[in-house]
Amino acid sequence: MNKSINGNQKKRGRPATGERSHIAARVSDAEAAKIDAWAEHHGVTRAEAIRRLIQIGLKEPINNQD
Repeated sequence: MNKSINGNQKKRGRPATGERSHIAARVSDAEAAKIDAWAEHHGVTRAEAIRRLIQIGLKEPINNQD
């Protein structure tokens, strides 16, 4: 009988991308427009705007790295 292959086998699946969790949410076109306007006004990306708005909503201090 053939033996199983042991040793350095590749891991299956997508490699880890970091320590943060990925959260997806659906928003209306009007909400997206408001987020984009807020982001533009504050000079940040949409993703950073969403992170900051969540922090504001949770009343956590914003760690400014600008």
